[in-house]
Amino acid sequence: MFNDCLIMAGGSGTRLWPASNSKKPKQFLPVARGKTETFFSLSLERALQVIEKDSGRVIIIAGKSHLPFVITACSALSFAEKKRLVLIPEPEAKNTAPAIACAVAYSRKAGDQNNRMLVLTSDHLIKPVKVFIKDVKIAADFAVQDRLVVFGITPSRPETGYGYVKAGKKLVKNVCAVDAFQEKPDQKTAKKFVASGQFFWNSGMFAFNVDFLASEFHRHASKVIRPFEQLHAPDEEAYTRTKGLRVLSNWAGLDKAYHQTTAVSFDYAVAEKCPRVVMIQAAFDWIDVGNWDEYARLLSNNSEVYIAGAGTGCFVDSDIPVALAGTDDLIVVIRSGKDGSHPAALIVKKGETQRVKEIVEQIKQAGRIEIL
Repeated sequence: MFNDCLIMAGGSGTRLWPASNSKKPKQFLPVARGKTETFFSLSLERALQVIEKDSGRVIIIAGKSHLPFVITACSALSFAEKKRLVLIPEPEAKNTAPAIACAVAYSRKAGDQNNRMLVLTSDHLIKPVKVFIKDVKIAADFAVQDRLVVFGITPSRPETGYGYVKAGKKLVKNVCAVDAFQEKPDQKTAKKFVASGQFFWNSGMFAFNVDFLASEFHRHASKVIRPFEQLHAPDEEAYTRTKGLRVLSNWAGLDKAYHQTTAVSFDYAVAEKCPRVVMIQAAFDWIDVGNWDEYARLLSNNSEVYIAGAGTGCFVDSDIPVALAGTDDLIVVIRSGKDGSHPAALIVKKGETQRVKEIVEQIKQAGRIEIL
Protein backbone atom coordinates (compact mmCIF):
# COMPACT_ATOMS: atom_id res chain seq x y z
CA MET A 1 0.00 0.00 0.00
CA PHE A 2 2.31 2.75 1.27
CA ASN A 3 6.07 2.93 1.12
CA ASP A 4 6.19 5.23 4.13
CA CYS A 5 3.85 5.92 7.01
CA LEU A 6 4.53 8.97 9.15
CA ILE A 7 3.29 9.05 12.74
CA MET A 8 3.23 12.57 14.11
CA ALA A 9 3.87 12.04 17.83
CA GLY A 10 4.69 15.61 18.84
CA GLY A 11 2.50 18.06 20.72
CA SER A 12 1.89 18.76 24.39
CA GLY A 13 -1.71 17.54 24.62
CA THR A 14 -2.92 20.34 26.88
CA ARG A 15 -6.59 19.57 26.19
CA LEU A 16 -6.30 16.72 28.72
CA TRP A 17 -4.29 18.73 31.24
CA PRO A 18 -3.14 17.96 33.92
CA ALA A 19 -3.00 14.20 33.12
CA SER A 20 -1.48 15.18 29.80
CA ASN A 21 1.36 17.67 29.98
CA SER A 22 4.57 18.65 28.22
CA LYS A 23 6.49 15.84 29.94
CA LYS A 24 3.95 13.15 29.10
CA PRO A 25 1.47 14.30 26.45
CA LYS A 26 -1.85 12.73 25.56
CA GLN A 27 -0.56 10.29 22.96
CA PHE A 28 1.30 8.36 25.66
CA LEU A 29 -1.65 8.08 28.04
CA PRO A 30 -3.48 4.73 28.42
CA VAL A 31 -6.65 4.31 26.37
CA ALA A 32 -8.41 2.66 29.31
CA ARG A 33 -7.88 2.19 33.04
CA GLY A 34 -5.50 -0.67 33.76
CA LYS A 35 -4.54 -1.12 30.11
CA THR A 36 -0.99 -0.95 28.75
CA GLU A 37 -2.10 0.23 25.30
CA THR A 38 -1.64 3.94 24.69
CA PHE A 39 -2.99 6.12 21.90
CA PHE A 40 0.48 6.04 20.36
CA SER A 41 0.95 2.27 20.57
CA LEU A 42 -2.37 1.68 18.80
CA SER A 43 -1.37 4.15 16.09
CA LEU A 44 1.89 2.24 15.69
CA GLU A 45 -0.02 -1.03 15.24
CA ARG A 46 -2.09 0.53 12.47
CA ALA A 47 0.97 1.97 10.75
CA LEU A 48 2.69 -1.41 10.55
CA GLN A 49 -0.37 -2.86 8.81
CA VAL A 50 -0.55 -0.29 6.00
CA ILE A 51 3.04 -0.26 4.74
CA GLU A 52 4.51 -2.48 2.03
CA LYS A 53 5.42 -5.87 3.50
CA ASP A 54 8.96 -5.99 2.14
CA SER A 55 10.09 -2.39 1.86
CA GLY A 56 7.65 -0.29 3.89
CA ARG A 57 8.91 2.05 6.57
CA VAL A 58 7.32 3.76 9.58
CA ILE A 59 8.74 7.22 10.32
CA ILE A 60 8.03 8.50 13.82
CA ILE A 61 8.60 12.18 14.57
CA ALA A 62 8.46 13.10 18.25
CA GLY A 63 10.02 15.62 20.58
CA LYS A 64 13.46 14.69 21.94
CA SER A 65 12.16 14.61 25.50
CA HIS A 66 9.41 12.16 24.52
CA LEU A 67 11.66 9.57 22.87
CA PRO A 68 11.69 7.37 26.03
CA PHE A 69 7.91 6.94 25.71
CA VAL A 70 8.24 6.09 22.02
CA ILE A 71 11.04 3.61 22.69
CA THR A 72 9.07 1.95 25.47
CA ALA A 73 6.06 1.52 23.19
CA CYS A 74 8.24 0.10 20.41
CA SER A 75 10.19 -2.27 22.66
CA ALA A 76 7.39 -4.87 22.51
CA LEU A 77 7.71 -5.16 18.72
CA SER A 78 9.46 -8.04 17.00
CA PHE A 79 12.96 -7.65 15.60
CA ALA A 80 11.54 -7.61 12.06
CA GLU A 81 9.06 -4.87 12.98
CA LYS A 82 11.72 -2.75 14.67
CA LYS A 83 13.79 -2.84 11.48
CA ARG A 84 10.92 -1.05 9.73
CA LEU A 85 11.00 1.95 12.07
CA VAL A 86 12.92 5.22 11.97
CA LEU A 87 12.66 7.65 14.88
CA ILE A 88 13.36 11.32 14.12
CA PRO A 89 13.73 13.48 17.25
CA GLU A 90 12.28 16.97 16.83
CA PRO A 91 14.66 19.54 18.31
CA GLU A 92 11.73 21.94 18.81
CA ALA A 93 7.97 21.89 18.26
CA LYS A 94 7.03 23.72 15.07
CA ASN A 95 3.48 22.41 14.35
CA THR A 96 2.42 19.86 11.73
CA ALA A 97 3.67 21.40 8.46
CA PRO A 98 7.38 21.20 9.41
CA ALA A 99 6.94 17.64 10.71
CA ILE A 100 5.42 16.52 7.41
CA ALA A 101 7.98 18.51 5.39
CA CYS A 102 10.80 16.85 7.35
CA ALA A 103 9.36 13.39 6.69
CA VAL A 104 8.88 14.14 2.98
CA ALA A 105 12.47 15.36 2.66
CA TYR A 106 13.76 12.30 4.52
CA SER A 107 11.70 9.93 2.37
CA ARG A 108 13.02 11.45 -0.85
CA LYS A 109 16.63 11.37 0.35
CA ALA A 110 16.62 7.96 2.05
CA GLY A 111 14.39 6.00 -0.33
CA ASP A 112 13.16 5.71 -3.88
CA GLN A 113 11.45 8.57 -5.65
CA ASN A 114 7.65 8.57 -6.01
CA ASN A 115 7.10 7.04 -2.60
CA ARG A 116 3.56 7.02 -1.33
CA MET A 117 3.19 8.33 2.23
CA LEU A 118 0.37 8.05 4.73
CA VAL A 119 0.32 10.54 7.62
CA LEU A 120 -1.26 9.37 10.87
CA THR A 121 -1.93 11.20 14.10
CA SER A 122 -0.84 9.52 17.33
CA ASP A 123 -3.68 10.54 19.65
CA HIS A 124 -6.90 9.23 18.07
CA LEU A 125 -8.87 6.02 18.45
CA ILE A 126 -9.82 4.21 15.24
CA LYS A 127 -11.80 1.00 14.82
CA PRO A 128 -12.36 -1.47 13.33
CA VAL A 129 -8.84 -1.66 11.93
CA LYS A 130 -9.98 -3.83 8.99
CA VAL A 131 -12.31 -1.05 7.83
CA PHE A 132 -9.55 1.52 8.31
CA ILE A 133 -7.23 -0.54 6.09
CA LYS A 134 -9.87 -0.69 3.34
CA ASP A 135 -10.12 3.11 3.35
CA VAL A 136 -6.34 3.41 3.34
CA LYS A 137 -6.15 1.24 0.21
CA ILE A 138 -8.53 3.65 -1.53
CA ALA A 139 -6.34 6.55 -0.40
CA ALA A 140 -3.28 4.85 -1.91
CA ASP A 141 -5.02 4.61 -5.28
CA PHE A 142 -5.65 8.36 -5.33
CA ALA A 143 -2.20 9.24 -3.96
CA VAL A 144 -0.54 7.77 -7.07
CA GLN A 145 -2.67 10.13 -9.15
CA ASP A 146 -0.91 13.14 -7.61
CA ARG A 147 -3.76 13.89 -5.26
CA LEU A 148 -3.63 15.03 -1.67
CA VAL A 149 -6.05 12.77 0.20
CA VAL A 150 -7.76 13.70 3.47
CA PHE A 151 -9.96 11.44 5.58
CA GLY A 152 -13.26 13.11 6.49
CA ILE A 153 -15.34 11.96 9.45
CA THR A 154 -19.14 12.14 9.28
CA PRO A 155 -20.06 14.48 12.18
CA SER A 156 -22.27 13.07 14.91
CA ARG A 157 -22.89 16.47 16.50
CA PRO A 158 -22.08 20.16 16.06
CA GLU A 159 -18.48 20.33 17.28
CA THR A 160 -16.48 23.52 17.80
CA GLY A 161 -13.25 21.73 18.64
CA TYR A 162 -12.57 20.30 15.17
CA GLY A 163 -11.79 21.72 11.76
CA TYR A 164 -14.15 20.82 8.91
CA VAL A 165 -13.85 19.78 5.27
CA LYS A 166 -16.52 20.83 2.76
CA ALA A 167 -17.25 18.03 0.30
CA GLY A 168 -17.52 18.85 -3.40
CA LYS A 169 -18.20 16.78 -6.49
CA LYS A 170 -18.47 13.05 -5.93
CA LEU A 171 -15.74 11.12 -7.75
CA VAL A 172 -16.43 7.51 -6.78
CA LYS A 173 -18.26 5.88 -3.89
CA ASN A 174 -17.29 7.58 -0.61
CA VAL A 175 -14.70 9.78 -2.38
CA CYS A 176 -15.26 13.36 -3.46
CA ALA A 177 -13.38 16.50 -4.36
CA VAL A 178 -12.80 19.04 -1.60
CA ASP A 179 -14.33 22.48 -1.99
CA ALA A 180 -12.82 24.03 1.14
CA PHE A 181 -11.21 23.53 4.52
CA GLN A 182 -12.87 25.38 7.41
CA GLU A 183 -11.25 26.38 10.67
CA LYS A 184 -12.84 25.46 14.01
CA PRO A 185 -16.27 27.17 13.95
CA ASP A 186 -18.44 28.72 16.65
CA GLN A 187 -21.47 26.78 17.84
CA LYS A 188 -23.92 28.48 15.47
CA THR A 189 -21.73 27.82 12.44
CA ALA A 190 -21.06 24.22 13.53
CA LYS A 191 -24.82 23.58 13.62
CA LYS A 192 -25.16 24.93 10.07
CA PHE A 193 -22.28 22.75 8.90
CA VAL A 194 -23.83 19.57 10.31
CA ALA A 195 -27.34 20.42 9.06
CA SER A 196 -26.08 20.97 5.50
CA GLY A 197 -24.71 17.44 5.17
CA GLN A 198 -21.79 18.84 3.14
CA PHE A 199 -19.26 19.18 5.93
CA PHE A 200 -17.08 16.53 7.58
CA TRP A 201 -14.70 16.63 10.50
CA ASN A 202 -11.08 16.92 9.44
CA SER A 203 -9.31 13.88 10.89
CA GLY A 204 -5.82 15.35 10.38
CA MET A 205 -4.72 12.25 8.44
CA PHE A 206 -3.43 12.57 4.88
CA ALA A 207 -2.06 10.50 2.00
CA PHE A 208 0.03 11.60 -1.00
CA ASN A 209 2.93 10.96 -3.32
CA VAL A 210 6.01 12.56 -1.73
CA ASP A 211 7.28 14.15 -4.95
CA PHE A 212 3.88 15.70 -5.59
CA LEU A 213 3.66 17.03 -2.05
CA ALA A 214 7.17 18.44 -2.21
CA SER A 215 6.11 20.45 -5.26
CA GLU A 216 3.00 21.65 -3.40
CA PHE A 217 5.16 22.76 -0.48
CA HIS A 218 7.34 24.75 -2.88
CA ARG A 219 4.27 26.25 -4.50
CA HIS A 220 2.52 27.31 -1.30
CA ALA A 221 4.98 27.13 1.62
CA SER A 222 8.55 26.98 0.35
CA LYS A 223 9.95 28.45 3.58
CA VAL A 224 8.69 25.39 5.43
CA ILE A 225 10.32 22.66 3.34
CA ARG A 226 13.42 24.40 1.95
CA PRO A 227 15.57 24.01 5.12
CA PHE A 228 14.95 20.26 5.15
CA GLU A 229 15.70 19.81 1.46
CA GLN A 230 19.09 21.45 2.00
CA LEU A 231 20.12 18.57 4.28
CA HIS A 232 22.29 15.77 2.92
CA ALA A 233 20.96 12.25 2.84
CA PRO A 234 21.74 10.66 6.22
CA ASP A 235 24.52 8.06 6.27
CA GLU A 236 24.76 5.19 8.74
CA GLU A 237 26.68 7.34 11.23
CA ALA A 238 23.64 9.60 11.49
CA TYR A 239 21.74 6.80 13.25
CA THR A 240 22.11 5.47 16.73
CA ARG A 241 20.47 2.28 17.97
CA THR A 242 18.45 1.98 21.15
CA LYS A 243 16.85 -1.34 22.04
CA GLY A 244 16.97 -2.40 18.42
CA LEU A 245 15.44 0.84 17.12
CA ARG A 246 17.06 3.21 14.65
CA VAL A 247 17.12 6.79 15.93
CA LEU A 248 18.18 9.53 13.51
CA SER A 249 19.91 11.39 16.32
CA ASN A 250 22.90 12.74 14.36
CA TRP A 251 21.39 14.02 11.10
CA ALA A 252 23.74 16.92 10.37
CA GLY A 253 21.89 20.21 10.10
CA LEU A 254 18.51 19.01 11.42
CA ASP A 255 18.54 21.36 14.41
CA LYS A 256 19.34 24.30 12.14
CA ALA A 257 16.61 23.27 9.70
CA TYR A 258 14.01 23.24 12.47
CA HIS A 259 15.19 26.61 13.64
CA GLN A 260 14.88 28.06 10.13
CA THR A 261 11.54 26.52 9.13
CA THR A 262 8.21 28.25 9.73
CA ALA A 263 5.90 27.15 12.55
CA VAL A 264 2.56 26.56 10.85
CA SER A 265 -0.10 23.87 10.52
CA PHE A 266 -0.14 21.66 7.44
CA ASP A 267 -3.78 22.56 6.78
CA TYR A 268 -3.02 26.27 6.60
CA ALA A 269 0.33 25.96 4.81
CA VAL A 270 -0.60 23.47 2.08
CA ALA A 271 -3.91 21.61 2.29
CA GLU A 272 -6.17 24.67 2.12
CA LYS A 273 -4.29 25.96 -0.95
CA CYS A 274 -3.78 22.72 -2.86
CA PRO A 275 -6.11 22.44 -5.91
CA ARG A 276 -5.93 18.63 -6.07
CA VAL A 277 -7.43 17.55 -2.73
CA VAL A 278 -9.87 14.69 -2.43
CA MET A 279 -11.68 13.43 0.65
CA ILE A 280 -12.46 9.88 1.63
CA GLN A 281 -15.63 9.70 3.69
CA ALA A 282 -14.28 7.42 6.42
CA ALA A 283 -16.17 4.19 7.02
CA PHE A 284 -14.29 3.55 10.27
CA ASP A 285 -15.15 4.92 13.70
CA TRP A 286 -12.94 7.80 14.80
CA ILE A 287 -12.66 9.36 18.25
CA ASP A 288 -10.39 12.34 18.83
CA VAL A 289 -10.63 12.22 22.65
CA GLY A 290 -10.02 15.93 22.55
CA ASN A 291 -11.41 16.80 25.98
CA TRP A 292 -12.11 15.32 29.38
CA ASP A 293 -15.75 14.57 28.56
CA GLU A 294 -14.53 12.19 25.84
CA TYR A 295 -11.69 10.69 27.88
CA ALA A 296 -13.91 10.12 30.92
CA ARG A 297 -16.11 7.88 28.76
CA LEU A 298 -13.12 5.63 28.12
CA LEU A 299 -11.85 5.51 31.69
CA SER A 300 -13.48 4.21 34.83
CA ASN A 301 -13.24 5.98 38.19
CA ASN A 302 -10.21 5.42 40.39
CA SER A 303 -10.62 2.65 42.93
CA GLU A 304 -9.98 5.02 45.82
CA VAL A 305 -12.81 7.52 45.42
CA TYR A 306 -15.19 8.22 48.28
CA ILE A 307 -18.57 9.82 47.64
CA ALA A 308 -21.10 11.13 50.15
CA GLY A 309 -24.49 12.46 49.14
CA ALA A 310 -25.83 12.20 45.62
CA GLY A 311 -22.54 12.19 43.75
CA THR A 312 -24.38 11.69 40.49
CA GLY A 313 -22.27 11.36 37.36
CA CYS A 314 -18.94 12.43 38.87
CA PHE A 315 -15.69 11.20 37.36
CA VAL A 316 -12.33 11.18 39.15
CA ASP A 317 -8.87 10.58 37.71
CA SER A 318 -6.32 11.00 40.49
CA ASP A 319 -3.11 9.48 41.77
CA ILE A 320 -4.12 10.20 45.38
CA PRO A 321 -7.34 9.33 47.25
CA VAL A 322 -10.24 11.71 46.58
CA ALA A 323 -13.48 12.26 48.48
CA LEU A 324 -16.55 14.07 47.13
CA ALA A 325 -19.65 15.18 49.03
CA GLY A 326 -22.89 16.51 47.60
CA THR A 327 -21.49 17.10 44.13
CA ASP A 328 -22.95 16.21 40.74
CA ASP A 329 -21.60 16.01 37.18
CA LEU A 330 -18.02 16.98 37.96
CA ILE A 331 -14.77 15.83 36.39
CA VAL A 332 -11.93 15.91 38.90
CA VAL A 333 -8.35 15.36 37.75
CA ILE A 334 -5.48 15.49 40.24
CA ARG A 335 -1.77 14.91 39.81
CA SER A 336 0.20 15.00 43.04
CA GLY A 337 3.61 15.36 41.44
CA LYS A 338 4.85 12.01 42.72
CA ASP A 339 5.99 11.13 39.18
CA GLY A 340 8.31 14.14 39.07
CA SER A 341 5.94 16.51 37.31
CA HIS A 342 4.48 19.60 38.97
CA PRO A 343 1.37 18.99 41.09
CA ALA A 344 -1.88 20.31 39.65
CA ALA A 345 -5.63 19.81 39.93
CA LEU A 346 -8.54 20.38 37.57
CA ILE A 347 -12.20 20.53 38.60
CA VAL A 348 -14.64 21.11 35.77
CA LYS A 349 -18.35 20.60 35.17
CA LYS A 350 -19.21 17.91 32.64
CA GLY A 351 -20.02 19.41 29.27
CA GLU A 352 -17.66 22.34 29.88
CA THR A 353 -14.34 20.61 29.37
CA GLN A 354 -13.60 22.42 26.10
CA ARG A 355 -12.88 25.39 28.37
CA VAL A 356 -9.72 23.71 29.66
CA LYS A 357 -7.96 25.48 26.77
CA GLU A 358 -8.96 28.79 28.40
CA ILE A 359 -7.39 27.64 31.66
CA VAL A 360 -4.22 26.60 29.86
CA GLU A 361 -4.03 30.02 28.21
CA GLN A 362 -4.40 31.75 31.59
CA ILE A 363 -1.59 29.58 32.99
CA LYS A 364 0.64 30.61 30.07
CA GLN A 365 -0.17 34.27 30.57
CA ALA A 366 0.69 33.93 34.27
CA GLY A 367 4.11 32.62 33.31
CA ARG A 368 3.55 29.22 34.93
CA ILE A 369 4.65 27.18 31.93
CA GLU A 370 6.30 24.64 34.21
CA ILE A 371 2.93 23.20 35.30
CA LEU A 372 1.78 22.56 31.74
